[in-house]
Amino acid sequence: MKDNDILKQISELVDEEHSLRERLVAGELTSEEEHDRISSLEEQLDRCWDLLRQRRARRDAGEDPDYASPRPVNEVENYMQ
Repeated sequence: MKDNDILKQISELVDEEHSLRERLVAGELTSEEEHDRISSLEEQLDRCWDLLRQRRARRDAGEDPDYASPRPVNEVENYMQ
């Protein structure tokens, strides 16, 4: 994935997050449904940001950013633990 592709995916995920919150307020889904999907979106967003950071770090170090790869959710989510 190229940087622009990652940024586009981030934008789409954020748009979906906003839509879910609006649907919750409108009573179109339950808070449990919204929470479950938001949790999934947050994990996907974290993975996208992590991949983008990896690509930028590789580029800054003079390495090929295309060798960056998405890390597993549990690795990204539990990084500081």
